[in-house]
Amino acid sequence: MARNYTMMTDLYELTMSEAYLKQGKQDEIAVFDVFFRQNPFEKGYGVMGGLHEVIKFIKQAHFGEEDIRYLRSKGIFSENFLNYLKNFKFHGSIYAIPDGTPVFANEPILTVKAPLIEAQIIETIILSYLNAGICYTTAAKRVTEAAGNIPIMEFGARRALGPDTACLASTYSIIGGCVATSNVLVGQENDIAISGTFAHSFVTSFNTELDAFKAYADTYPDNCILLVDTYDVLKSGIPNAIKTARYLREKGHELKGIRIDSGDLAYLSKEAHKMFVNAGFPDVKICISNGLKERTIRSLRAQGAVIHSIGLGDNIVLPDNARVGCVYKQVALKVNDVFTAKIKASNEAAKAITPGYKKVYRFYDKNSGYALGDLIALHDEEIPLDEYTLIDPLNESNFTIVNNYNLRPLQETIFEDGELVYNEPTIEEKKAYCKAQMDTLYPEVRREENPHGYYVDLSVKLLELKKDLLKKAKGTKVE
Repeated sequence: MARNYTMMTDLYELTMSEAYLKQGKQDEIAVFDVFFRQNPFEKGYGVMGGLHEVIKFIKQAHFGEEDIRYLRSKGIFSENFLNYLKNFKFHGSIYAIPDGTPVFANEPILTVKAPLIEAQIIETIILSYLNAGICYTTAAKRVTEAAGNIPIMEFGARRALGPDTACLASTYSIIGGCVATSNVLVGQENDIAISGTFAHSFVTSFNTELDAFKAYADTYPDNCILLVDTYDVLKSGIPNAIKTARYLREKGHELKGIRIDSGDLAYLSKEAHKMFVNAGFPDVKICISNGLKERTIRSLRAQGAVIHSIGLGDNIVLPDNARVGCVYKQVALKVNDVFTAKIKASNEAAKAITPGYKKVYRFYDKNSGYALGDLIALHDEEIPLDEYTLIDPLNESNFTIVNNYNLRPLQETIFEDGELVYNEPTIEEKKAYCKAQMDTLYPEVRREENPHGYYVDLSVKLLELKKDLLKKAKGTKVE
């Protein structure tokens, strides 16, 4: 049975909604923000992802007859509420930062403005998709940044925690800069390049390594890439690959490349290249794999490893410190046609939210094109450019003022009153957009170790609102 992901909601979303309906609050318009409190992987930035899946979900969100029967069987929901769910459809609006955009902690990356029950029921699935999409897009962007001009192919499906996760990782790896995926389904769905050769089991299924290489060469004479580390790269793999290259050349074809999946990749790649050059095959390409991380990739490049491409899986689909931690918090409620700001104060300062129905803007230096910082303001607030003094974030100590800048609203309207109004780009367009947007970040913000902080600030009006609401919530003076 095909899954209805509208049912992938936490139970308390439904019990709260039952209570809202009983209290006549179902038509109150609420505003919820999605944000994360720390940049993914404890680094300098995140990259937006998951919006595509949110769009697909919202378009078909519903409760079917089987769903209603199941919920009725629990004995905790009224028939009035179940009848409400029978007719469930999203009628609200969604505003979001597009997939592929660099994003930062504590700024609204997606905003839902909808009838209270509708906004509540879709919380779980939205968080699930955004946590996954941001994780995989950011992980892919970090490794492709580390690789520079070396193309990366995503090979992570077999390491994923389930097939849905595998497909999400493969898809968002492309937006993050990978050139191809081994995941055939994702290739089919998105019309993107698929890549792969064979496994060690192919070699061991033949009597000899050379027999295996020749069998593959006979099958794919114009696209033959050999896995050379089943036994020993330099003593067996490369010598047999050279024999196969001669075998192919005699038939009018050329060996395309090899893949090394273990060992000292810097040393082995350099030695393998020398052996191919000495044998008269200088154009054989070398692909490396083996659970590579961004730090390892940078180290290999620094050591002069001969690398023409990288196959990478684990550290996109299962990166270290993978928790993104997106949260979904109510920030406003429409009362008597006026949006009233709401706040969660919390006993932990880090968990106090920024209240109000808001927009997010990004400042860019017109001369350099670099992003200078983001501003969060109330949705109906005018942003007078001449009232802002922007300091070059890399020259703070010298108090270098940037006067020539422009401002860009980051969120776009995705759904308006339940209707999809967003013209979603293709995956290749998102990939190009992501690269262009990453190029607007200072290299110091993008670096792996001790990245420079990126500024996300509140407008004066919003800051005063937050202080006032915190003061009222805490009953204490807020400095």
